[in-house]
Amino acid sequence: MARFDRPIGWQLLYWPCAWGVLLAGGLTRDWPLLLWFALGSIAMRGAGCVYNDIVDRDLDAAVARTRSRPLPSGAVSLRAAWIWLVVLSLLGLIVLVQLTPFAAQIAMASLAPVAAYPFMKRITWWPQAWLGIVFSWGAPVGWAAVTGRTEPTLWLLYAGSVFWVIGYDTIYALQDVEDDALIGVQSSARRLGRNVGKGVALFYALALILWAAAFWVARPDPLVLAALAPAAVHLGWQVATLDPADGANALARFRANRMTGLLVALACLVVGL
Repeated sequence: MARFDRPIGWQLLYWPCAWGVLLAGGLTRDWPLLLWFALGSIAMRGAGCVYNDIVDRDLDAAVARTRSRPLPSGAVSLRAAWIWLVVLSLLGLIVLVQLTPFAAQIAMASLAPVAAYPFMKRITWWPQAWLGIVFSWGAPVGWAAVTGRTEPTLWLLYAGSVFWVIGYDTIYALQDVEDDALIGVQSSARRLGRNVGKGVALFYALALILWAAAFWVARPDPLVLAALAPAAVHLGWQVATLDPADGANALARFRANRMTGLLVALACLVVGL
């Protein structure tokens, strides 16, 4: 239920945390934070998956890709799922107490948006935007853990991450558009329809623009923009080779964003140092 066999989820949750630490210049003094955030990402992504499965067990039973999950298939009881959720949350608490009080407060503020996320697909066409808000939360936590404050650079970095998440989760949602239409689940992939490729391109472009702005505010030197070039090329490749009608192609492009996260992390490292 925690999807430990699918590390792409915790990796995508981890990268914004690392970006915040690295862009704030925390590699030399605060490098243990990168390890703590890795543990926290694994635990909390797992907890999020379990919670999502609990809330969505009726919808999962109606979708071909998800009906074999432990809860809808009956392999795990609802009580056992709640116990597992508590265990994973306690692991996340261990990471929380390693943070400064200010960073911990920012991390705790994410609980309400996280709890609301599974319901978004029932009330809006843009649950991917809500996921962007939640999955990017690590950026302000990482930055605050290093600097003890928030600044415009951070919020530009965070906003860029939100659009990045909207882009890659729209790609991910392409796998379920037919089943989602049958059961009435909404998504950005369904909303964009034939324009999904253009939509993803726009989201990625906005992410790159906002990241570039964050870098420029941190260090106004044209050379810092070159640090984003590898990530820009990689995102461009995703858009150019995306086939919305091919679920396997969409899944591969979605998973490729672990490399995007690494490339942006390296860019943050260069600028932060």
